[in-house]
Amino acid sequence: MNSGQLDRIYWIETMRRIADPVLNHLARRELKLKMPIETSGEEREKFTHLEALGRLLCGLAPWLESGSDEDEEGRHRRACAELARAAIDAGTDPDSPDYMNFTYGGQPIVDTAFLAHAILRAPTELWDKLGGKVKANVIAALKATRTRKPVYSNWLLFSAMIETVLYRAGEAWDPMRVDYAIREHENWYKGDGIYGDGPDYHADYYNSFVIQPMLVDILDAVHSLDSEWNAIRERVLPRASRYATQLERLIAPDGTFPPLGRSLAYRFGAFQHLSQMALQHRLEAAVEPSQVRCALTAVIRRTIEAPHTFDSEGWLTIGFCGHQPGVGEPYISTGSLYLCAAVFLPLGLPVNDPFWQGEAAWTQAKAWSGLPFPIDKVLKL
Repeated sequence: MNSGQLDRIYWIETMRRIADPVLNHLARRELKLKMPIETSGEEREKFTHLEALGRLLCGLAPWLESGSDEDEEGRHRRACAELARAAIDAGTDPDSPDYMNFTYGGQPIVDTAFLAHAILRAPTELWDKLGGKVKANVIAALKATRTRKPVYSNWLLFSAMIETVLYRAGEAWDPMRVDYAIREHENWYKGDGIYGDGPDYHADYYNSFVIQPMLVDILDAVHSLDSEWNAIRERVLPRASRYATQLERLIAPDGTFPPLGRSLAYRFGAFQHLSQMALQHRLEAAVEPSQVRCALTAVIRRTIEAPHTFDSEGWLTIGFCGHQPGVGEPYISTGSLYLCAAVFLPLGLPVNDPFWQGEAAWTQAKAWSGLPFPIDKVLKL
């Protein structure tokens, strides 16, 4: 078995270790009963369960949508997809004990958008295969968030993502919310592949946690509807590839990366955008897919294998490397942590994709070993 196959097995095992407590308890409609709520904030019990559902499925979606059901991985995939649909049912059914909050506070915009992003990434498994009643409940949940006002920041993309999925579902949608988010992010572009989080530059991972993955996928879904959106997309895609290169260069030879900015408790969710560019075959030419796999595998191992990353029942704990409660800002709780699942997006690629073939050193591994490596170049767009 080659290194790519072994890495894929490791990724799936790790992904399932993270996902199983959330999906199994939701499928039994006992998530609120069983999931611990670790936080330093107030009222997080009102938001944490939707966080866990939306953020987890956002990362699992491409894998759920891919491949056949015939081999061992396929059987696991099919079972996981069934649990995911049951979880969506449990979370959006008003009669369920696990019915989630879509209307109180500002936070529901955020995690309803992550759930919507999951549906956009897996339209067959997480939409078409839902029953009619469940679809109606999901639509009602998406529309319920329209009463919430997004913060003037990356949050504009949350409203836009929700409207994009309503459009893809054939429902009445609001193009203005989509247009506003797209245009403001164009205004907030700072250069060399980086957007501000709002008007100001923030030195953190929000270009990867939210901004670029959602902006790219929203524009992929709607660009053909408006010539100006299409023109913006032509600029957004090279920026997205450039930012993925920057992320790859942040990964040290031992799989560590800088603890920069806020929301570090999302752990390797910081590499969602690099994972998405690999999934979509949008890496820059100088970045080999296999080197991204090897780099991300090093990050996953270095992070997930830190002691006390999970509690005794298998739930994620707050921390960057292990259990570090001080890393959790007041808006962080147990459910928030499942954004780490976004690193697993390349599992949506087939086993014969170049991402899963061969072995290659990543940029810092080459640089610190005295090996040749490509010099970095600014993107003037």
